[in-house]
Amino acid sequence: MKQPIVDAHHHIWRQKDQPWLQGPTVPRIFGAYEAIKRDYPIEEYLSDIDGTGVSASVYVQTNWAPEQAVDEVRWVQSEADRAGWPHAIVSFIDLQRDDAPEVMRGQAQSPLMRGVRQQLHWHENPMYRFAATPDAMNSVRFTQNLARLQDHDWLFELQIFSSQMRNGAALAAQFPGIRFVLAHAGMLEDLSTEGRQTWREGMLRLAQNTNVYVKLSGLGTFIRKNDADHIADVVQETIDIFGAERCVWGSNFPIEKLWTSYGAIVSAIEAALECLDTPTRSMILFDNAKRLYRIVD
Repeated sequence: MKQPIVDAHHHIWRQKDQPWLQGPTVPRIFGAYEAIKRDYPIEEYLSDIDGTGVSASVYVQTNWAPEQAVDEVRWVQSEADRAGWPHAIVSFIDLQRDDAPEVMRGQAQSPLMRGVRQQLHWHENPMYRFAATPDAMNSVRFTQNLARLQDHDWLFELQIFSSQMRNGAALAAQFPGIRFVLAHAGMLEDLSTEGRQTWREGMLRLAQNTNVYVKLSGLGTFIRKNDADHIADVVQETIDIFGAERCVWGSNFPIEKLWTSYGAIVSAIEAALECLDTPTRSMILFDNAKRLYRIVD
């Protein structure tokens, strides 16, 4: 019998709602993406996960136009009501805007809402850059709006590079009542000795805050392949730093579909965790995500 798994990071979308999937292809952090410039419905996701042991999932925002932030959540909720998947929603809210509290109230009408992701990652390489500045998380307006997540018991998905981890750790320390989930294991993009050391130091700094969790996802983003050895390396070091009780797994599908299959990603994470005992593997693959995203049976 397959180990039960929660996919804590996946997407579904309609191309017509995604500005970045319309018009000419522009450079993206994950490379060429013509193959996914189309609808990716929940039915295709369910076909992709067939036979893998995945029994629940978390939808994470897919960059609809900012003014459609409430519409995105309503659509995903309607898909969940119709198909039974996904089982939790992580939305987008621009926490730099005055209307963020109003957007929160609108999204809170959807019963599967569990958290917010605003992609804050900034890099010297423009292709890896998303946020306008590296320190957007330090603004007064951002922190004022971030604090309001506590009113809804929502978590915040923190997507940053190593160079931003000092600020990220300070943000988590400022808000001990908010659960932060570090996306994509800290986005290790520089595999040199120096780059790994900078990443490691940042991860250790973040891990000092017990309200910071980490998502073992998107590990093919910068190498553009499903490399089991690379995944095992990053996963094992991340678990050593954060502890198994603060790690969850996510597929990052269909982005990873650009270079691999869903089954191959599951096989890679299972191989990376095979040295752990069954209860510990269950924590990372199922129990932690179910608790963190309040997934109901």
